[in-house]
Amino acid sequence: MIIPHITAFYAGLLGLMLVALSWRIMAMRAKLEVMVGDGGEKNLSVAVRMQGNFIEYVPMALLLIAFNEIIARPSWMIHALCLLLLAARLAHIHGMSQKNAMGRGRRIGAMMTFTVVVVASLLCVASMILGRV
Repeated sequence: MIIPHITAFYAGLLGLMLVALSWRIMAMRAKLEVMVGDGGEKNLSVAVRMQGNFIEYVPMALLLIAFNEIIARPSWMIHALCLLLLAARLAHIHGMSQKNAMGRGRRIGAMMTFTVVVVASLLCVASMILGRV
């Protein structure tokens, strides 16, 4: 059985990033005494969206990358996809942290995340079409 060790390493790093995003929300909720929703607090709303966006895209990206690792794509390719995903999420968080959540990093991070998902998806599809699976 092939275990996606490379993807697992980056999943661990991204998991820690998710905990940091979640911890930030918990601290903001406690400070603002807002336990549900955002209470009209813009910073809390932005923090919730940062976490939500992370949760919406990172699991699928990691799953697609892991599939590519399992079907024996070169390790450099798996590292490249994972590093791009990691950089994308950092850029997105940085951009969302800027005034009005409109930092350039937000757009760059989103495009980099989409690139990872599209490339990893196409590689999975190509493997099936080409009979590599």
